[in-house]
Amino acid sequence: MDFAIKKIFDGDCWRVDLSGEVDIFNSGELKNTLTQLMEEQPADLCLDCKNLEYIDSTGLGALVGVLKHIKSHDKEVRLVSVKPNILKLLAITNLDKVFIIEESAKDE
Repeated sequence: MDFAIKKIFDGDCWRVDLSGEVDIFNSGELKNTLTQLMEEQPADLCLDCKNLEYIDSTGLGALVGVLKHIKSHDKEVRLVSVKPNILKLLAITNLDKVFIIEESAKDE
């Protein structure tokens, strides 16, 4: 999985574009990267998922861990442009009620 970090603050928000797959092999790296962003500058987190093809349970666990960390800073996580297969997984796990899900990025 590749992820690119764009340090764009649009109203105090980190924007992170995710692509490929998040699975047991790289979910720890994703969690560490996102957590480091919060340590560098606490802000809302906007994860653009339009190029994210797949996420497994360890990837979801990493996102939940990041969410807990971000909530401790009174910030939010937004999942943007989530594909139907991932939306279905979020709904099955009830994580669609935990994360803020938006249809598309505001600057597109």
